[in-house]
Amino acid sequence: MSAVGSSVLAFLVGAVGWTFAEYTLHRWMMHAMRGRGMASREHLLHHARRGYYAGAKEKGLTALASTLVMLPVSSAVVGFELGLALQVGFLSAYLAYEWLHRRAHTHAPLNGYGRWVRKHHFHHHFGHPLVNHGVSSPVWDLVFGTRVTPGVIAVPRRLVLPWMLGPDGELDPRFAADYRLVGRAETPVAEADHTAAFSNQPPPAG
Repeated sequence: MSAVGSSVLAFLVGAVGWTFAEYTLHRWMMHAMRGRGMASREHLLHHARRGYYAGAKEKGLTALASTLVMLPVSSAVVGFELGLALQVGFLSAYLAYEWLHRRAHTHAPLNGYGRWVRKHHFHHHFGHPLVNHGVSSPVWDLVFGTRVTPGVIAVPRRLVLPWMLGPDGELDPRFAADYRLVGRAETPVAEADHTAAFSNQPPPAG
């Protein structure tokens, strides 16, 4: 294989490697830890509060830490050039994941894949936080037996994502096959949402 072909292959291996890291970090570091450590705490706050995301500093530290650990190891095994290509693939997939995840929360789907991402992910948020850990891909959920195909997802009104709503403040009819609203928007259950998130339980209907 040519040097270019080897670098492309290493890049792709790195990208696939991120999907595995995405799953394992989400499942075991963020949820299984139940708020112990920065990554778990920030992620569970994301479950508990609408519109809450870890800051750019935390995401930058994640990228830096992965590079400091992975690049020397991969370079020692396959050489610096291929190790660098692998790391670039890993970080590129990580950045794509961050964009995809944020957009799932802030924008309506544009195609079938976007619809799948949202249903798969929001069943994790509102239905069962211990399944559907992959955001960009179902592969590792299938491998580890944590994939669930959701029906109509019950979304508490106080946590509803703005893109789900029509001009009248009710669920946009375009999404009625995937979601339904429950509870009242003004229900003061922030403490209950926090407790549920840090216990790996779905938010109360309210």
